Amino acid sequence: MNKSVIADAGYGDDCPIAAFATVPGLSALTQIRCCGKGTLELAAKIFSAPQKLTEALGNTVIQGWIKKPAMPGQKIDQVLVSIFRAPKSYTGEDSLDISCHGGTAAGNEVMDALLSAGFRSALPGEFTFRAFLNGKLDLTRSESVMEIVSAKTGASCLHAVRRLSGELEKEINALKKKLVEVLTSAEIFLDYSEDEIGIDEDEDKGRLLGRELAQEVLLSLEKLLKTRQTQRLYQEGVLAVIAGRPNAGKSSLFNMILSEERSIVTEVPGTTRDWIEAWISIEGIPIRLADTAGLRDSNDKIEKIGVERSYNLFKSAGLILYLIDGTAGFTQEDKEILEAVETMPLILIWNKIDIIHIPDFMKNEGALGISAKTQEGLEELKSGIVRAIIKDIGLKTGACLGTNRQEKLVENAVFALKEALDLADRGEALDFIAPLLRESVNSLGEITGEVSTSDILEEMFSKFCVGK
Repeated sequence: MNKSVIADAGYGDDCPIAAFATVPGLSALTQIRCCGKGTLELAAKIFSAPQKLTEALGNTVIQGWIKKPAMPGQKIDQVLVSIFRAPKSYTGEDSLDISCHGGTAAGNEVMDALLSAGFRSALPGEFTFRAFLNGKLDLTRSESVMEIVSAKTGASCLHAVRRLSGELEKEINALKKKLVEVLTSAEIFLDYSEDEIGIDEDEDKGRLLGRELAQEVLLSLEKLLKTRQTQRLYQEGVLAVIAGRPNAGKSSLFNMILSEERSIVTEVPGTTRDWIEAWISIEGIPIRLADTAGLRDSNDKIEKIGVERSYNLFKSAGLILYLIDGTAGFTQEDKEILEAVETMPLILIWNKIDIIHIPDFMKNEGALGISAKTQEGLEELKSGIVRAIIKDIGLKTGACLGTNRQEKLVENAVFALKEALDLADRGEALDFIAPLLRESVNSLGEITGEVSTSDILEEMFSKFCVGK
């Protein structure tokens, strides 16, 4: 990556920067991260043992006091300083992490001292930006840092960790290497005569050598594209809405799945007037579970608004859990409600099997039986929810696309490669095919950051947390 591109992106050069790595507040510790040229020397100006700091080895921790720059005799806080020497640091530069006492005051005082000593406040994502600039991370690994920060479940975190470890980078580089072989063959044909490269006179100069290899890359890229759906599911989760007539047991089911009393449960129909929600994890998939008002015609103005909101929520739901009161049976009202939402992904649930068993006709409709009172059928319901969610996308293994940016670039690579292969099938000249192959190669290079522009980098890193 050209350093001028980085400067154009507005992220400065190698000057010393500092930022909170933790949010100041009521906690045991507050951590401040610093890096850049002259970091140790600047920090030594406000440290009680300056020589000890400047001579410290990398990967060591020293203890001391941070002092006020204008009043060297006045101590701010006793801290631990973790030292990292270039190039063995997160950014590849001399770096240090200052661990001071928790609370707002101490951290802010230490930060003010650092800024007075000559550090500047880091921009969002600037530490990771520098790690990318100095070859410590490619763009796929850089993006995975924020994926880990925002992960909602252990499974979504694990997928991001795999990208941080280089799983996607290796896959992209391997596919790009194969495609470069195809491109090289095409460019050789364009640059040299038939006699120079030793082909027969009747050899078609428009023929694309390595077509089979290009087709192999195309199939791999199309397979890689499909992994984005799985990753989006783990990252963003899915909205699952519990619906049904009043008193079907929706709030009890909501509480049962959450394993806590969140919704008010009474025998009075219409107790839930508006929907409430909570995040849960089922088999590592983040699910935004919503409990809604009972669906019925009502003259109560407030309850009527709640019912309307429930129907509006259905439109954005990834799954509807429709609950039927087993003691009342499947009613005409249930039938009418289901007809209104028949185009939406749905699981039928027969409640109160501790009182009345699920009838065969409901089993034939795929309904699941549960008891919101005894929790019977809960595990089967959770498994059914997962099956319904992954029905059309499956759960992909191996390298996966973690961001929309990566997805878009793979789409570009696929489109250009398909165009190249189509032209080759029609016998078109390599003059038209080679630029498309080059476009596909460049798109893959942009995924890892081998090819990039300042505006793309700025857009990507500006979405990071300050301190990352």
